[in-house]
Amino acid sequence: MKTEILSGKEGIIKGAAIVRAGGVVAFPTETVYGLAANAYNPDAVRAVFAAKGRPMDNPLIVHLSDKRDIPQVTRGFDRKYEALINAFMPGPLTLVMPRKENIPDEVTAGLNTVGVRVPSNKTASEFIAACGVPIAAPSANLSTRISPTTAMHVYEDMKGRIPLIIDGGECNVGIESTVLDITGDVPVVLRPGAVTAEMIAAVLGADVKSHTGKVLAAAPAPGMKYKHYAPSCECVVAENIASAINCYERQKEEGKDPIILCRREHLPQLIGKRCIDLGEGDAEVCRNVYSALHRGEKIADFIICEDLGASGVAASVMNRVNKAAGGKRV
Repeated sequence: MKTEILSGKEGIIKGAAIVRAGGVVAFPTETVYGLAANAYNPDAVRAVFAAKGRPMDNPLIVHLSDKRDIPQVTRGFDRKYEALINAFMPGPLTLVMPRKENIPDEVTAGLNTVGVRVPSNKTASEFIAACGVPIAAPSANLSTRISPTTAMHVYEDMKGRIPLIIDGGECNVGIESTVLDITGDVPVVLRPGAVTAEMIAAVLGADVKSHTGKVLAAAPAPGMKYKHYAPSCECVVAENIASAINCYERQKEEGKDPIILCRREHLPQLIGKRCIDLGEGDAEVCRNVYSALHRGEKIADFIICEDLGASGVAASVMNRVNKAAGGKRV
């Protein structure tokens, strides 16, 4: 199969036609690029899993072009959460709600809930609207691999697996959406993202819980059961810059070709060592982290990422980096 990359109206029109015909297309969002299929079509959804090599018990998120369409795919919505929809949709927030019967088991891994999101990315919104159906979409990468934030990242994994990638430029958030389960008495963050638990609590004026990390038999959200975001080479997290330097020097002594991913403020401490600058503030680091991992695996054989923090958006970034490293710390 030939994989084409198109942008603008041409990409949207051709991509929507492929989706309506039951095919799979990669498209940009503000978080990461996704693999789009008609959420009402079980065969099309299975094709997404096949393209990714993704286990069928890992649910997909349904993407809509307008928050007013949420009742089309959910039922029994608790109106107390309207404030969240108004505050963060469109945007990088996914809400897990009871699903309607029109959403097939292939999307939800057989669960009675469905994750729903309304992307803020203009190309994504126009593409989903042109499809005329809700879109089921995971990230547009091979299962367990680094999520894509550019069309070329998608091409590296999906070349020959899908017919089209819609190029919308670089994603401006850079990690997957926050997933919030609102089916219980207290909302639970199943996957952290750019919309933090503190931000959600401030809007609701109520407590928000975070998932404990316990392995679940049936995970209600993506990214909860399996190894994720992993580069092709070994990756570790360094407790601090001193630990990163020590690890770097050990790897050099062992004949490896390491690289350090760090905040810009630490670059002066790393003169003479290969580094990738993640940027300054948390939002910039978040936007750059997957691109840095993609670049790191191409030019080095051992990635050392500094611990970027344990609160706010930095904690969400570290959720991804810790999984990329398989929990290995130095």
